[in-house]
Amino acid sequence: MFNVILFGAPGSGKGTQSQKIVEKYHLKHVSTGDLLRSEIAGGTQLGMEAKKFMDGGLLVPDEVVIGMIDSTINSNKDAKGFLFDGFPRTAVQAEKLDELLEQHNAEINIVLALEVSEEELVKRLLERGKTSGRSDDADETVIRSRIEEYRKKTAVVAGHYQQLNKVKTSPGEGTIDAIFASLSTEIDQVIS
Repeated sequence: MFNVILFGAPGSGKGTQSQKIVEKYHLKHVSTGDLLRSEIAGGTQLGMEAKKFMDGGLLVPDEVVIGMIDSTINSNKDAKGFLFDGFPRTAVQAEKLDELLEQHNAEINIVLALEVSEEELVKRLLERGKTSGRSDDADETVIRSRIEEYRKKTAVVAGHYQQLNKVKTSPGEGTIDAIFASLSTEIDQVIS
């Protein structure tokens, strides 16, 4: 099982690149946001537990999110691997994910971090805000705050995986195909 974590600030192109990586390497895309919505829509025990926290305006506890990821791994036993998107967000989540994967005789093989300058991120998000309808993509102050929050949180997670020598930074500026080629090169080096 080959497992990838893809990091990227808001506007870095993570969604676009995730799709391309999943298609090329036949990985199962694991987005915690999608998992939460799916479990809630399915009325599962984990989904109902998560909904209680979300309805109260609280973050869903790590144990619940890890439970959903475990459930996803168990129901996709034939998967070649997983691409984790939006998770882990904290060092504790990274440790719990490592423990979970170890139970499945697997590990995180590579952490890809898309590097994009703050000015480019702001430009992209303001542009996206014109068509996305998302209010958080229309206000430069909010955008800069989101970028700062991302950097604070993911720096800790990246540090966890840097100790394991698994983090590879890749340029997130340029054409979609050039960025994807760079990410593919990193993945191919780990696979071979």
